Amino acid sequence: MVHIRFEGRSIDLSENQLGIASGMNDVAVKERVARHLDVRSNRLDSYVIDRRPSGDLIIRPEAVYG
Repeated sequence: MVHIRFEGRSIDLSENQLGIASGMNDVAVKERVARHLDVRSNRLDSYVIDRRPSGDLIIRPEAVYG
């Protein structure tokens, strides 16, 4: 499962829907997500990919505290 948080929206998709294979690096994952969202990939440059022990991915804006 891939959970995407983008511009106030939350989207849950399978890896197959995005064309993501295990072992893909962050740049490749962000490119697939940007293609799905129909935005330029640099829009996700500041986003973080959390890789959960379950294998799920969470793609979200970087959290800034303070």
